Amino acid sequence: MRILVTGAKGFVGRNLCAQLKNIRDGKARNYGVSIDEVFEYDIDSSPAELDQWCAEADFVFNLAGVNRPKDTSEFMRGNFGFASTLLETLKKHDNTCPVMLASSQQASLAGRFGNSEYGRSKLAGEELFLNYQDDTGAKVLIFRFPNLFGKWCRPNYNSAVATFCNAVANDLPYTVNDPSVELELLYIDDLVDEMIGCLKGEEHRCDFDGLGVFPMKNGRYCYVPTTHRATLGEIVDLLDKFAAQPKTLTIPDIPDGSFAKKLYSTYLSYLPASKVAFPLKMNVDDRGSFTELIHTLNCGQVSINISKPGITKGQHWHNTKWEFFIVVSGHGLIQERKLGTDEVIEFEVSGDKIQAVHMLPGYTHNIINLSETENLVTVMYSNEVFNPNRPDTYFEPVK
Repeated sequence: MRILVTGAKGFVGRNLCAQLKNIRDGKARNYGVSIDEVFEYDIDSSPAELDQWCAEADFVFNLAGVNRPKDTSEFMRGNFGFASTLLETLKKHDNTCPVMLASSQQASLAGRFGNSEYGRSKLAGEELFLNYQDDTGAKVLIFRFPNLFGKWCRPNYNSAVATFCNAVANDLPYTVNDPSVELELLYIDDLVDEMIGCLKGEEHRCDFDGLGVFPMKNGRYCYVPTTHRATLGEIVDLLDKFAAQPKTLTIPDIPDGSFAKKLYSTYLSYLPASKVAFPLKMNVDDRGSFTELIHTLNCGQVSINISKPGITKGQHWHNTKWEFFIVVSGHGLIQERKLGTDEVIEFEVSGDKIQAVHMLPGYTHNIINLSETENLVTVMYSNEVFNPNRPDTYFEPVK
């Protein structure tokens, strides 16, 4: 399959083309579709390229458009005019392949969009595509996008999320005029997955009543079922927590599929090089070091422990706290003794054969570096973040 993407250098275009090329190159095999070529058309492409690609394409994603022109008259020329050129070129070559149109919620001309020049230009483009479908029999897929967000989105342009992410990541000033304003938000990866589904005829169809989406098997429009709603205040509150993570070490609650998870990934894509790496506090003594790596809200913490040659660490027990010791480098011995008994269990551990060893509640335990020359490096997971006011840690030698 040969795919033509117009507006290939824009936010949606860049993300779509990157994934289409992953499929083409055999790097993304989970989509169940075969792609031979990706034609990337943008403002610097030539009319000859557009002509050739319209002749060869098996599917067209029309993402080209104007969002923030200097003059509002450019809306119609950029959004309606190019769409006309594209469809006429496809007609010229009798190419009735499926064509997708990126439209906008503003095309509804409903609510706050009632006097949108941009919306009128998008609506004109929709009508053009629907007429093209009637005239040629070609399949047309029209998406009315809500607010989009994700990596590579341009800040200070037409995305509040991109603007806030960039500002927080780079310590720039920003203003939230009304924190209670709620946005409907669509994550770029969810959109790209839906668009790739269109290549297999698996698009979700709907009709619209104003801004309301009504799923319908034979609807005139297409939509992405997975969107999120969040207020501006909720967005910036989350971003503040993300920005604090290098100091608190706490990973916020980011369950799979959640808006928070997608926003965190988006935020990270705006970090300057100076913030990509950050220092951790190493607690160092003559035995080695202990460094906390990550805290979680509900599932404890991860740390790294380094023991010098011949050193024994631990020699304590817990009532409720439990841990995993995972040796990743070096050669050591873990010993555990059930309190009140002489029952000792031992585990010889090595970075050459990585395993996780439970530190059992009610068992005093230690870890011994058996090497005379190498450090012993152990990843330690604890089911709770260390609380100095309630440490649940009591000294007692194993032997």
